[in-house]
Amino acid sequence: MTKRILFVFTSANRTLTGASTGWYLPEAAHPYYILAPHFIIDFASPAGPNPPVDEYSVQTFPDDVGKFLENPEIKKKFSTSKKLSEVNPDDYDAIFYVGGLGPVLDLAMDPVNIQLASKFYRAEKLVAAVCHGPAALVGVTDESGTSIFAGKPVTGFTNVEEELMDKVKDVPFSLEDKISSLGGKYEKAAEPWEPKVVVAGNLITGQNPASAHLIGEAILQALQK
Repeated sequence: MTKRILFVFTSANRTLTGASTGWYLPEAAHPYYILAPHFIIDFASPAGPNPPVDEYSVQTFPDDVGKFLENPEIKKKFSTSKKLSEVNPDDYDAIFYVGGLGPVLDLAMDPVNIQLASKFYRAEKLVAAVCHGPAALVGVTDESGTSIFAGKPVTGFTNVEEELMDKVKDVPFSLEDKISSLGGKYEKAAEPWEPKVVVAGNLITGQNPASAHLIGEAILQALQK
């Protein structure tokens, strides 16, 4: 039986300052290239079909545009993306949250998402997220109602990286500060933009776009066990 992974994308296309945003291209593309040969991958977002891609990421990573955005099979997955409210966790072995600023703006506060991710985690299924993707997990809890970050090593986009991108005013909270406030043992690479992936049981987090390939490999290893 081939295992199935749900890739979750933001539906938010504007930041708090009105700047355009969305999901970040390489953070979906790089894990997809690693995982698609081995597993069935479905796409979902709060609003369903065609979640918005961050235009800055499209311009910055042109190699992924042709391979990923213009791939007919992937285009079909985007056009038929499920709404999160339509997802049955029993159909999947893992859930993966793609980054971009969007998750901080919609998935973090979305009760449907919080309930869905909590079900995955409580069923001891793999829960993974990269860059700003861990923002989708800030409301997620275990059976006792405790944050899934509490007491665990975890990473995500850093305060320094947010400042370097000049995006502090675009988001409602700092991911690094939020993870720490929930009791997470926040870890980061020695230098901004270096790759960092942290595995804590069935929770896998990656720091930034450079971590997208590594988190794909970590998900692959975890699901092949």
